[in-house]
Amino acid sequence: MPSVAWIIVPTPLPSGPIRIGITGEGVVAASSDVPPGSSGEDLLRPEQDSRAALVVERFGEYFAGRRRDLELPIDWRSTTGPQRVVLQTLQRTVGFGETITYGELATRSGVFEDGPGQHALAARAVGSIMGSCPLFPLVPCHRVVAADGIGGFGGGALGMEVKRWLLTLEGVLAPTLDWNGPG
Repeated sequence: MPSVAWIIVPTPLPSGPIRIGITGEGVVAASSDVPPGSSGEDLLRPEQDSRAALVVERFGEYFAGRRRDLELPIDWRSTTGPQRVVLQTLQRTVGFGETITYGELATRSGVFEDGPGQHALAARAVGSIMGSCPLFPLVPCHRVVAADGIGGFGGGALGMEVKRWLLTLEGVLAPTLDWNGPG
């Protein structure tokens, strides 16, 4: 695997900044799990690296409500097999302001068997894939919901706040009185 350069992107998300890994191919990893002390000298600086500047710019525009798609190249090598197929299907077919159920995404991806009792298993498998997505929010796992509601999101209660925030940003959910996103 090629070397990965890291940047920290500030966000208005309840979880705080996002740590993003970049290779020559594109974004290879993104996570809201920012380790303490991650602001050290080993990080790319947007003012010194055009790739980092583009990532910071695009995320800033998205979180400000001025961009519907991050349009950043993705280096998919941190994913394999069914996980990659499901994530690529999601990223390619479910746009800004749209949602899809876990079961619908399982069917759309084409990687799961059909048959009695298989739909529920496939939906749960997609839920696990969403919870392990190494490219949040470039791959919009927040757009995958349960058939009977919002569903879950990695990171427990804080993760659910992030999912609600993103779905509100995209107009899927109505803003609440404490909404702190763009107006």
